[in-house]
Amino acid sequence: MLLAGLAVLALGMAVAQMRGIAPRRAFRAFALLWAGVTLVNLWVGMARAGYGLAEELPIAALVFAVPAAAGWLLLGRRG
Repeated sequence: MLLAGLAVLALGMAVAQMRGIAPRRAFRAFALLWAGVTLVNLWVGMARAGYGLAEELPIAALVFAVPAAAGWLLLGRRG
């Protein structure tokens, strides 16, 4: 999931750059999309795999935070 998040981030930023969309706007769209994906992944872990919320929540936080932090750092480098 972490690699998928980083791939979605890279793809989104590349498409945004090609279309002339501001990086901050692209990051906001990515963050909302990735939050939704993370919540679905959390639900699947609880409903289908049988994990409890206490087990899934720290993993979900990492699944969201790592790609989001990478995007935030990327924004900082672009000025």
